Amino acid sequence: MPQVEGPFQVKLSPQPLHAAAEGMFGRMALDKRFEGALHADSRGEMLAATTAVPGSAGYVALEKVDGALDGRRGSFLLLHSGLMNRGQAELTIVVVPDSGSGELEGLSGRMKIDIREGGAHFYRFEYALPGVE
Repeated sequence: MPQVEGPFQVKLSPQPLHAAAEGMFGRMALDKRFEGALHADSRGEMLAATTAVPGSAGYVALEKVDGALDGRRGSFLLLHSGLMNRGQAELTIVVVPDSGSGELEGLSGRMKIDIREGGAHFYRFEYALPGVE
């Protein structure tokens, strides 16, 4: 499976919640810019919740990535599922099946995020695409 990596920038913007969810959840709009072999912009929505126990929380998000992956143009959706269990992080980011379009039709894969010293964000994306080795 091909694997690519590079930096990305992310901007989180607080959004209003359904009245019944206020105080229980946080909602954010995601705006990202990926650089490197994944040269793309993405837009998404994130819903997060914290608990009374420090270091315990969860979030889910969906984002649409639009740009080029190893020179192939198109778009695809990513699904995030994140969990913090008293400071122990578990994060899964996968391509939504059958969401690839254009030259990315049939795309599948998993992404990992690495936040380094100083807050710099990096992605590592392992993917499969029909006809690509």
